[in-house]
Amino acid sequence: MTQPSPATYLPRLFRFARFLKPQAAEYMKTFTAKPADIKHDWHVVDAAGVPLGRLASVVAQLIRGKHKPTYTPHMDGGDFVVVVNASKVKLTGRKLSNKVYFGHTGYMGHERFTAARDLLAKHPERVIEKAVYGMLPKTSLAKQKLRGKLKVYSGAEHPHAAQQPKPFSVTPSKASA
Repeated sequence: MTQPSPATYLPRLFRFARFLKPQAAEYMKTFTAKPADIKHDWHVVDAAGVPLGRLASVVAQLIRGKHKPTYTPHMDGGDFVVVVNASKVKLTGRKLSNKVYFGHTGYMGHERFTAARDLLAKHPERVIEKAVYGMLPKTSLAKQKLRGKLKVYSGAEHPHAAQQPKPFSVTPSKASA
């Protein structure tokens, strides 16, 4: 016996669909994480030779928890991230001289512009912090919880060995290689 074409059996199927009682198992439920479901891990990311934007986007995803199947936007399900070798981060193109960071003292006309080269030489951890914070959502959850999950150090040493962080690699793309 041959299979009937969909044009013949679909209208008949939908005609009687209103009489069928759906089973509860047929519906898919959206998963929402509860505080008991959430587990925070620790990751170490080496920033040596990695472009700043690529590093910041990966770190922001780790902090928000978007790499986990239990991701829930309104819950803090992200991981702690320790970034080492911040002074060796790579800025492509002419960003080292052309990129400026803005600061304001609070007085009229007292704007402070700092070149990326100067900030990288004096406070290399702030360059990565500003890039990652710019990629986090501007919500109360990000301001209260997510900002505290990033730890940046300019050298290779960090004081978070007791948390047993797992190494996480951010590899440059094949296009730039």
